[in-house]
Amino acid sequence: MTTLSHDVAAVRRFSRFYTRRIGLLSDGILESPYSLTEARVLYEIAQRDSTTATETASELSLDLGYVSRIVRSLERRGLLTKERSKVDRRTVMLRLSPAGRDAFDLLSAASRAQVSSLLSTLTANERGHVVDAMRAIEQTLESESRPEPRVTFRPHGVGDMGWIVQRHGELYHESHGWDPTFEAMVAGIVAKFIEEYDPAAERCWIAEVDGQRAGSVALVRSSETVAQLRLLLVEPSARGLGIGARLVSECVGQARHFGYRSMILFTVAGLDAARSLYEGEGFRLTEEAPGSAWGHDHIAQTWELEL
Repeated sequence: MTTLSHDVAAVRRFSRFYTRRIGLLSDGILESPYSLTEARVLYEIAQRDSTTATETASELSLDLGYVSRIVRSLERRGLLTKERSKVDRRTVMLRLSPAGRDAFDLLSAASRAQVSSLLSTLTANERGHVVDAMRAIEQTLESESRPEPRVTFRPHGVGDMGWIVQRHGELYHESHGWDPTFEAMVAGIVAKFIEEYDPAAERCWIAEVDGQRAGSVALVRSSETVAQLRLLLVEPSARGLGIGARLVSECVGQARHFGYRSMILFTVAGLDAARSLYEGEGFRLTEEAPGSAWGHDHIAQTWELEL
């Protein structure tokens, strides 16, 4: 058993290694004009329709005066807007301006690219060890008063579709043994969606838990009057948070808003969790047929919903 002083030295050594490896010692985070704290403040504000400096300081465990100075600096640079709360005129609400949203999107893309580069040289097994170790550190050091996970939903962006393909392939191989032809099919669906995407009739949602991708669904035009639900996915670690039900509900609600008369979806028998979500929104199983795909025999199903 090691001594406390030995463990303290080990933690400090890892902290020096990691801060150097991900560039936290640079003047600007991710080669941007923003400090690490400024980038974190932008991130926290971006997660909500509106928030306050007090809420942001509490979320980041920072001094309110310090956060207020950062907010003023970001406002001067045109990245934030302020307005009085309609509920309490004493409260000032913060939002990202269009320029602030652009800055946040660039920082998010740069962060994803940096981590992707960091992990790209590792095998899948090595990546698993790294992620498991990080999760263990987080869970062990979290206090017992750990807040509820923060679930957010947003439109798809650059990199999201690649993630959808990857996670569909990995998760269904792990859970059902489906071979790479399933991943190829999903890649085809995704490629067609990107190439033919019509924002006036189609949508894709990405669910995030504490800022990490955790689910997806897409609304695709099948015909002028029929919408199709595709690419539904919820990460195993995020199940039980109501994400799947919310994704399906958003899809159905948007289809009604677009004026579609009905919705369809295609799946296979045995995916009971997904089936309960479809039934919860009123979908009916209308057709079944035996088939073979992705290295296994299946019962293909068609579900329909009148809107």
